[in-house]
Amino acid sequence: MRKNFWIAMALVLILPAMLFTVSCAKKEVAATPEVTPAPQAAPEDTSKADAEAAEKARLEAERLQAEEAQRKMMAAREAFENEDIYFDFDSSALLPAAQETLSQKADYLLANSGASVTIEGNCDERGTDAYNLALGERRADSAKAFLVNLGVNAAQISTISYGEERPVDPGHNEAAWAKNRRDHFVLK
Repeated sequence: MRKNFWIAMALVLILPAMLFTVSCAKKEVAATPEVTPAPQAAPEDTSKADAEAAEKARLEAERLQAEEAQRKMMAAREAFENEDIYFDFDSSALLPAAQETLSQKADYLLANSGASVTIEGNCDERGTDAYNLALGERRADSAKAFLVNLGVNAAQISTISYGEERPVDPGHNEAAWAKNRRDHFVLK
């Protein structure tokens, strides 16, 4: 029994001493910090990022397409309004060049059924005011009839005559008069 007593006493004294020395030991701190690799995106995150990038690219392409379509529409509108047709002296007969121009204008009006146009008949300064107003009306009406013949809805077209009141060229010679014998087109 004595032997057991001394073993028990040794355990009681040695065990706490061992625990005290082991638990109070200083830990060394590493001089250089550990470099941890950046977390890599999970395959799910990568596919989500790819989908977002694809969606952004698609939206950008659609925006560019819409801008291009808008630019073409504005160019067609400007061409429509800026291209007048011209007439011979004292005539409302459509010249071949005028018929070609009107065919292009008919294509525009058929493609844009919501558009409406006013055809403004104009004359040079020669002749009386009343005669020039009547001639300007005949010129506008002949252009309207040609467009309607090509399939344009007559409700899209209105006419007005300005006679000699709105000259493009205020000169008093044949070159100026030729520029003033015209129909001008205004989209509404």
